Amino acid sequence: MSDDESTMRSVHLVRTGAQQYRAENPRGGVISFGEGQDTDFTPVELLLVALGGCNAITIEALTKRAEPKRFDVAVEGQKRKDADGGSQLEDLIVTIDIAFDHDEEGKAMADRVPDAIEKSHHRLCTVSRTVERPSPVRIVQVRNSEV
Repeated sequence: MSDDESTMRSVHLVRTGAQQYRAENPRGGVISFGEGQDTDFTPVELLLVALGGCNAITIEALTKRAEPKRFDVAVEGQKRKDADGGSQLEDLIVTIDIAFDHDEEGKAMADRVPDAIEKSHHRLCTVSRTVERPSPVRIVQVRNSEV
């Protein structure tokens, strides 16, 4: 693995109110989220954004020789209780709606879309691959933390 392929990715979350948080990335990006009590995204919605966004960005990179006239992505899944009483998302669907001009370059890129979707989903999109091949998650508590 190259250094770029094995680098750590991280975000920092700060509580801003009851069940409300701000996520910050190392580049200074900020997004607010919460439990769904207002217009902020919920964590589940952010997971759906990540799934759709990763695939969209990857597909776009593979079809970048022509500017799409339309590029819409919809992501949905069913939140269900499992046998242990916990909840999880099932039946995740990412719908890609991409259209190019009907000129020669646009037709060539439209022909590449099915292959781009296949490559994105099965090889290049980190989010899809992580969701499909789950990675263990460890939750670590900082003990005796003082303010």
